Amino acid sequence: MSEQEIKQRETIIKLLSEKSVMKQDVYSNTISVFNDLKDLLKEKAEDISNQVTKVDKRVNIFYKDLSIQSMQLKVAGDMLDFEMHSNVFEFDRSHPMYKTSYIKENDFNSFCGIISVYNFLADSFKYNRLGDLGYLIARIFVNREKRFFVETKTKFGAKYNRFSDAPINKENLSDIVNELIIYSITFDLFTPPFDSVRMVTVNEIQEKSSSSALRTGKRLGYLGGTESGGGFGDEAHL
Repeated sequence: MSEQEIKQRETIIKLLSEKSVMKQDVYSNTISVFNDLKDLLKEKAEDISNQVTKVDKRVNIFYKDLSIQSMQLKVAGDMLDFEMHSNVFEFDRSHPMYKTSYIKENDFNSFCGIISVYNFLADSFKYNRLGDLGYLIARIFVNREKRFFVETKTKFGAKYNRFSDAPINKENLSDIVNELIIYSITFDLFTPPFDSVRMVTVNEIQEKSSSSALRTGKRLGYLGGTESGGGFGDEAHL
């Protein structure tokens, strides 16, 4: 084996033993946090449901486990969808996190797993409206030390906008979930301008009951499946 090959092998072993091991730690931590979230959502679904059914049984809350990396919490007319990505990510060097002493101390602290939270209309799933839109309302980042921060445009964004001083815990997760539930309930379905939806095709009407061609989203109101214009935005004004 040549000297160059020896150096290359040493470099490979170093990368695997340091960087790859670090990524495995990040992934394990993210899975752990996601599992904690699952337990927490189950508890909240049961607790809130018991309380709200005393007021009105038509308002229902339930938890649904979809897979190891996916779950949903239905809160009345809203669906919160939690998705854990299977990969580990690093931030672009222009990201504000690189200005913090925590990242400057060790670049490995910047690598994170991601748990994304989307807000959909519950009816989109109930009626299999595959063209309906949901909105990303938060991303929870977890690193090798299980420290975290949350990227969101909701009102509680400033509370967790930089890496925590300690590992994420159940109290943190409960606070985040409560804020996301409050946000999703208050983030309402807007009625689109009349002229934006005044035309609809026979095909859209005929297919409405089976494939729900009239696409719906909280900032869409509803929109014909083949309509591209409309004069109102698809964006969630978070």
